[in-house]
Amino acid sequence: MSIWDTLTDHAKAQFLEVIEWLDDTRDTLVWRAPVFGQVLMDGGKLVVRPGQAAIFVSEGQLSEVFAPGTYELSTRNRPLDSFFQSIKYRLQYPYKGDVYFVNTRRFSDQKWGTSTPFLFEDPQYGGIEVRAYGSYEYKVTDPARLLEEVVGTDQQLTTSEINGQLKRELVEAFRANLKTLAAQQGITVNHLDARFYELKQSFLDGMSPVFEDKYGITLTDFSIGGLNLPDDLRELLNKRREMDMVGDVDRYTRFQAANALRDAAQNQGLGGGMAAAGVGLGVGQVLGAAMGQQQPQGHQGPPPPPPQPGMSPPPPPPQPHQVILHYSGPSGQAELSVPEIAKRVAADPSGTHHVWGPGFPAWKSWDEVPEIVRLVPPPAPPR
Repeated sequence: MSIWDTLTDHAKAQFLEVIEWLDDTRDTLVWRAPVFGQVLMDGGKLVVRPGQAAIFVSEGQLSEVFAPGTYELSTRNRPLDSFFQSIKYRLQYPYKGDVYFVNTRRFSDQKWGTSTPFLFEDPQYGGIEVRAYGSYEYKVTDPARLLEEVVGTDQQLTTSEINGQLKRELVEAFRANLKTLAAQQGITVNHLDARFYELKQSFLDGMSPVFEDKYGITLTDFSIGGLNLPDDLRELLNKRREMDMVGDVDRYTRFQAANALRDAAQNQGLGGGMAAAGVGLGVGQVLGAAMGQQQPQGHQGPPPPPPQPGMSPPPPPPQPHQVILHYSGPSGQAELSVPEIAKRVAADPSGTHHVWGPGFPAWKSWDEVPEIVRLVPPPAPPR
């Protein structure tokens, strides 16, 4: 190049005394400074602010990573001198490489969630389709690896451009970790929320090294917001908790009846004060029965008095209360009485029928419950 060409190029180039990144965004990981074709002044400054790192790149070769601080752009600066010597660069010529700034602060409150349900094998209820969601946090801990593996020659990299890939890997790993934990420790959906912290810690320990090696990113936090269960299962679990709180099926049924009568008494459309008074009397009687001690089985109490002449006969005596159990079989799940369960077993004797009630340690086969066995007719002898 002639002296005239050199002077012409220098006239076109802009002298650059300070290279810095004044970041006013909250989602930019990497930004390339516009220095191509400009003249870096000997004695100029590179300013790297807290939460940033800087890297010089020329023809695929990276300089050392510059931590926060102010650096003189001079051949007297050892990291810059070794880099500029390697690319045969002198500060009197326009710089033909790139300067990248990397944001090293934490990027928090990034959302994750399962786009489709996945199967959770519950030891008590079997396969359950669940969804999970939460948030995570990460930071760049190896700027050079992020630049090499993700950025390439892009002008900048934002969280929206990399979060999709991170979330896909997080969801896949979360499913695998949850299944492993459930299989090893027999965790049910009833106890999952109590194990979220344990699951979080094992997840961070397993996934952080993967992200560091692959992207130069460290996963600094991971939280599980909750699990979404099928509506029918959630309703069943809520009923079971209510029964466990009451502690007895018979008392639970009476308690529910008392609530229904109370609601009816508060209804203003029953037709006046006499109806409300009658319902209120019923509420008191049922509440007394529900909250009082149950009579010993077989004690029927004193016989009803004989009807007086001219009076209408009394209503028939109340029937004994039927125990309601949870049933699961070929026809689905339901809450049924013992006779109704016996009918379903008799209608399909080759099917699998399970029942559960308060006091049961787990679901039982119908033939383990004597009350049901007595009502199921024996199979017809073969001809």
